[in-house]
This record gives sequence, C-alpha cells and structure tokens, in this order.
Amino acid sequence: MLVLTVGSEARTRKYLPDLPITRDVDLVCAERGVANDELLALAPDASVVVADAISPIDAQLIAAMPNLKLIHSEGVAFNAIDVEAARARGIAVCNCAGVNAGTVAEQAVMLMLMCLRRALEGDRAVREGRQIALKERMMVEGFRELGDCTVGFVGFGAIGQATARYLRPWGCKMLYNKHHPLDKGLENELGVRFASLDDLLATCDIVSLHVPVTDETRGMVDEAFLSKMRPDGVLINTARGDIVDQEALAAALEAGNIAAAGLDTLSPEPVTCDNPLVNLSAVASRRVVFSPHVGGVAEGMFYRAHRGIWENTARLAAGEELVNRVC
Repeated sequence: MLVLTVGSEARTRKYLPDLPITRDVDLVCAERGVANDELLALAPDASVVVADAISPIDAQLIAAMPNLKLIHSEGVAFNAIDVEAARARGIAVCNCAGVNAGTVAEQAVMLMLMCLRRALEGDRAVREGRQIALKERMMVEGFRELGDCTVGFVGFGAIGQATARYLRPWGCKMLYNKHHPLDKGLENELGVRFASLDDLLATCDIVSLHVPVTDETRGMVDEAFLSKMRPDGVLINTARGDIVDQEALAAALEAGNIAAAGLDTLSPEPVTCDNPLVNLSAVASRRVVFSPHVGGVAEGMFYRAHRGIWENTARLAAGEELVNRVC
C-alpha cells in the first residue's frame, strides 16, 4: 500500500507510531503547497492521502488518483478536503475528531485570562517602566475574575465540553448553544445550561466559539452577532477564522462595542499583513490577543492523532470499518 502525506515531513517522521502497518507500507511525503501535478508525480498510485488541516485536497487531485481509497485529515478540520468529490467516487474521508480537545480547551482558557487581565498591555507596561501607572489605572477601572464570569459556548462538541470541564472548578456560570441540546445528565455533569443564541450573547461576559466551518457558520460572527453581545463582552475564537467577519469584528473593537477578543486563528492562513485585525488603532489593538493557531498542536495531540491515522490505515488494509469517518 502506498501512503502519501501532504504537510510537514518532519512532523510525519517524528510522530510515526511503531505499528506493523507503518513498517508494511510505502510512505511518500510532500510538503504543504506542493502543486497537484507534483503530488501526482510523487505518488500517482497512492491508496491513502494524509493531509494537514490547511492543505487542500481538491476534486482535480482526487479524480487523478485511481487507487485512492482514504483521505485522512491530520487534525479535526476537514474543510480543505473536497468531501463531495470524494463521496462521488466512494472514497472515505476521516478526521481525528476529539483528539485535540484538551489542548484547545487550555488555549481557550488562556486567552480568556489574558483578555480579562490585559496581559499584553501589562507586559508592555512593565518593559517600558510604566508598571505602577497601569496598575493604578487597572485598580480604578477594575477587571473581572474568571470565576465571576458567565461563559457562553457557541457550538458544544468535544472541545467546548473540555473547556467547560476546565472552567467548572473556577465557579463560572456556563451556557451553551448547539443544534441539539445535551441530555440533562451530561448538562448537570458539565455544569452547563442550554440557551438560545440571542440569550447567550446578551447574557455572557465571555463568548467562546466552537463550531466547524460550514456554509451555515462561515462568517456567522458578523455585525448583527456582535451587536447582540454585551459591550463589556469578550470574544474567544479557537475554532476557525472563517467563522468571523473580520471587518465587522475590527469595527466593533474600534467602536468599543465589545471589550476584547482572544483569537487563535484568523482567515486566511498564513495571515496576511492587510488583515483588518492586525491593523487596528493603537487603542483597539491593546484589547486583542493573538496566538498563532497553536491551540491544537501540542505534542500529545500529534502522538494521538498520528496513531489514530495509522490505525485507520490498518483498518482499511484489513477491510474493517473506519473510525471518525465523515463521508
């Protein structure tokens, strides 16, 4: 069996598990950004393609690989894979659902705290000799403890639920919105309550995004969405940049219509210098915390993900049912 990986060869080699399947296959690695014709020259007869979350696997490539049976995302996201083209040819598409829940939840909590405590502004003040001036101002203006906040989850899958588990000991009140409410037993276990999206936005001090990119969610955080948030509200995005209308968020931050934003992801990636959120005024920029989309890329996640990918490849070779299949 020939397996083609599209992404980082160094990462593929580092996290390659010691399993019988990894010793039995022929492995070809291509870096992200390699054109389709080069991929086809490297591995035209590949049975499996493993792609990192932002490497496109398009209909043209899928159509040109006659032996392709499985396309596997290296992560949770699979929006860069043309799922419809794969489905039309009977090719399975799988992801690593839930594998990064804990590490993304940590990132979400970190961004919440950094926004509430104005961490970047504080760091700069200390470095520039303005510690006492900023401290005095923060004591007068006040800032909230995380445990005093009501946190709302827009989308509440594995990552949202892991974040709730981390927040519950802090004493946060927590609301969530998703298409189908959880059963009451799980709600009680997590300490959450279902709410309509409008009620969640109007009520919560912190709104945390945990939805995948779909036609329904792309650009959902728009002017209307942001106008329903509290003016002292904080927006956290550890999901995908495509969920947010970035012009609308920049305008809300400039106008002071929301207090702060903690963003692990922007759109597009790599982030371009003309992105409105990296070109805010000096005042508005102090209320935004960026991280370089590292919420889900801790070492443990990659060890779990790559083991799961290769175990699925072994299932494919044995004619067994695949796990985490999205089509």
